[in-house]
Amino acid sequence: MTDGIRVMWMRGGTSKGGYFLKSDLPDDVAARDALLLSIMGSPDIRQIDGMGGADPLTSKVAVVAPSDRPGVDVDYHFLQVYVDRPLVSDAQNCGNILAGVGPFAIERGLVEASDADTTVTIHMVNSGQTAVATVATPGGEVAYHGDAEIDGVPGAAAAIPIVFKETAGSTCGALLPAGNVVDAVAGHEVTLIDNGMPVVVVRASDMGIEGSESREELEGNAGLRERLEALRLACGPLMNLGDVADKTVPKMTMVSAPAAGGAVSTRTFIPHRCHASIGVFGAVSVGTACLMPGSVAAALSVIPDGNPKTLRIEHPSGATAIVATLDERGEVASAAILRTARKLMDGRVFAHHVCGA
Repeated sequence: MTDGIRVMWMRGGTSKGGYFLKSDLPDDVAARDALLLSIMGSPDIRQIDGMGGADPLTSKVAVVAPSDRPGVDVDYHFLQVYVDRPLVSDAQNCGNILAGVGPFAIERGLVEASDADTTVTIHMVNSGQTAVATVATPGGEVAYHGDAEIDGVPGAAAAIPIVFKETAGSTCGALLPAGNVVDAVAGHEVTLIDNGMPVVVVRASDMGIEGSESREELEGNAGLRERLEALRLACGPLMNLGDVADKTVPKMTMVSAPAAGGAVSTRTFIPHRCHASIGVFGAVSVGTACLMPGSVAAALSVIPDGNPKTLRIEHPSGATAIVATLDERGEVASAAILRTARKLMDGRVFAHHVCGA
C-alpha cells in the first residue's frame, strides 16, 4: 500500500467522490473505513488533509465489483464519509454517485463496451435494488461530452438515463413504513415514505419557513435545525429505522408550492446540512408522495396529465426531473431519471498512515 490505492475521482450527478474497485480496498470493514476517512481527510470541517471537499456532497465513495447475480453486471456499494465525524455510513443509497458507476465499470473493464450505447445493470448493495444505466460509448469508449444539462452542474455532458427497479420499501420494508399516507408526529403532519430513499415529507410552513429560502439561510437557522432533528429522531422508529441519531437517514424534506413551473418545491436536510439540490432517490420518494392522494405533498403539488408523468422536483439550485410510470391502480410502477457524470482523475490516492505524513 506504500504505492497508494488505485482510484478514479468522478462527478456523478450533483455529487463527487472516489470510485474504487472492491478488490483494491481492505476486506475488513473497520480497516476500510479508517482508510477512507484518512483519504477524505475526516473528521475535519475543511477536510484539508484529504480529498474531501468539506461538504457531504463531495465526501462520497463508490465501491464497485463484478456481480455474480444473474442478469446483473456489477455490484455498487455506496459509502457516505462524514466530514466532521469519524464515521462512514452505508445506511443509504446515492443515486448521484450511481451515475458514475456505469462509466467506471466500463473504464475498468468490468463491462465490455458496445459501439454506440452500453447498458450496465447495477445491483445496489445498500438496498438490494437494481438500476439499469445507459452509457454513451461511441467507438467502444466512454463519452463524457454531450448536450445533456442537469440543474446543479454547470455546462453539459453526455446523458446517462437510469431506470430504477423494485425501489418501494427498499430500506424501510414498505413504501409507507408506518402504514399511513399521513402521520402525526411530534405535533406535525408528515408523510413517511421510502421509494428508494427514506424521507420524512413535511410542509415548509409547518416548520416555520416559506420554502423559498437559500441553503445558507436555512443552515443558519438554529431553531429550524433543532425542530427538524427532533422530528427526525421521532420518525426513525416509525420508519423501521430504529434510533437514527447516528444515521444519515431519513432525509428531511420540507415541501411548498412550486415556484418555477415544477411539480413541487423542496428544501432537504441530509440530515443536518441543507442539500444544495436533492438526492436522486430522495426526488423519487418525494415525487411518489406528490402522486399519492392525501399525502402532505399532494395538496401543494402541480401534477401533469398523461402517463408516464415527468415531475420536476424544485430545489435550491434548480430542479430534478423524474419520470414516473403509473400502473392501472394509479400507483407508481417505475421511475427513471436523467443524470450525467464526468471522469475527473484516474490514478492513486494516499492515506495518512500510508504515506507516513
